[in-house]
Amino acid sequence: MSVLQDPRWAEALAHLPDYLGSHVRVSLAALALGLLVSLPLAIVSRRRPLLRTTLLGFASVVQTVPGLALLALFYPLLLALAALSLSWFGTGFSAFGFLPAVLALALYSMLPVLRNTITGLDGIDPVLIEAAQGVGMTPRQSLLMVELPLALPVMMAGIRTAAVWVIGTATLSTPIGQTSLGNYIFAGLQTQNWVLVLFGCAAAAVLALAVDQLLALIERGLTQRSRLRIAAGSLGLVALLAATLAPSLAQPGTRYVVGAKTFTEQYVLSALIAQRLRDAGLSVTSREGLGSSVIYDALAAGDIDVYVDYSGTLWANQFHHKEIKPRAELLAELTAELARSNVTLLGELGFANAYALVMPRARAEALGIHSIADLAQHASTLSIAGDYEFFSRPEWAGLRAAYGLAFRSQRTLQPDFMYAAVASGEVDVIAGYTSDGLIAKYDLVVLDDPKQAIPPYDAVVLIAPRRADDAALRAALTPLLGRIDIAAMREANLRAAGGDGATTPDAVARWLWQRIAPR
Repeated sequence: MSVLQDPRWAEALAHLPDYLGSHVRVSLAALALGLLVSLPLAIVSRRRPLLRTTLLGFASVVQTVPGLALLALFYPLLLALAALSLSWFGTGFSAFGFLPAVLALALYSMLPVLRNTITGLDGIDPVLIEAAQGVGMTPRQSLLMVELPLALPVMMAGIRTAAVWVIGTATLSTPIGQTSLGNYIFAGLQTQNWVLVLFGCAAAAVLALAVDQLLALIERGLTQRSRLRIAAGSLGLVALLAATLAPSLAQPGTRYVVGAKTFTEQYVLSALIAQRLRDAGLSVTSREGLGSSVIYDALAAGDIDVYVDYSGTLWANQFHHKEIKPRAELLAELTAELARSNVTLLGELGFANAYALVMPRARAEALGIHSIADLAQHASTLSIAGDYEFFSRPEWAGLRAAYGLAFRSQRTLQPDFMYAAVASGEVDVIAGYTSDGLIAKYDLVVLDDPKQAIPPYDAVVLIAPRRADDAALRAALTPLLGRIDIAAMREANLRAAGGDGATTPDAVARWLWQRIAPR
């Protein structure tokens, strides 16, 4: 099989114009904003020690914040500001994707620009500045004609460093809805598609090197007073931006945005929904890999149009209910609560994907563990692993309170690695998902929950307020409702993440539709 015939490479190449274009646009916009703010501040503070120390301290603190956390923090902040703007002025703005990514990345770019600009200006021989003043130059003329040209090599080194940092960190903007080369990496990690991971890393590295070399060309042109080099470097950056804008300008405006969270099942369901909408003749794009704390707010705000969530997640996390109700009652109350936010619960897909405590079958049988109540008696000698959010969710607090669980240690792992860890004995118990095909692959067993501490997790289709009366959307998605049973979803998940790794969510979604399609 040639590279282009491999579905993984074909998928990677098919997404490249969209992912690369979006990555370039957000990176260059963030770098431009960072320079626009940082360069004047550095110039103003060069002879003001208190201001200089404050600015460098602030920029240094920003660098200590993990990139993903910084990006995620901007979304709720901007969402609140958008709501305030709508309330006060009658107009809002999108707090999703591009804007929070640009603002966070611009902050990330500040430290090298500030530090190098201040260092470059401080390193100029005072004799040269005195000479400029001696020939009658004003402070402004001295700055523009003497100080900045002399400091330029050091300043450009900072700008090049900032560009590389921004391009690299932009891969983390996927969970807040900004399409980037990080889409390859997040999707590849979740579906064990290492081709996508490598492709995304390589593409980001090549882009960073290309922008760095173009900036280096401009730097040499400025220091050598070569207009040709300056023009070549500038045209290269303009050409790069124009090339990434062309595909998006050539495409018709997208009508429907399908969202997905950051695990395998969501990629498959997102692909299935997108395919159903395209089959109905609708224009679609996907925003995958969104954080759980972002995706519902994005739907309510109209930044995405449809996605699949789970009743227990919405009940416990989104609406902060602690009591666990029977399935039918929970769904009825949840539907009413969603309606109060003008979000439509279109219906259930037919399966539940609940959190569950999972162990290797052989180990559980050897210890006589069949339920979480049995597990509690051995927990002090065992270790547990969960996904990125499990140990901060209400479900974990509820499990501990109901069963008195106290494990020897707990670890946080990427979901698919979690299953391999428990199967290999790295950890004893994991917080898995009942619809995951990896449970069968690794011969694991789901422990019973006799006290029903974990709420029901029916997979439900949610529609944004602006699409509540969209007949075309409803007609395209209604055939999915009630047709995906737990066996079909487990096999789909196994094909996507636990098989030979040579498939894609799109291919699995087509297989799933063939299995469940009405005859």
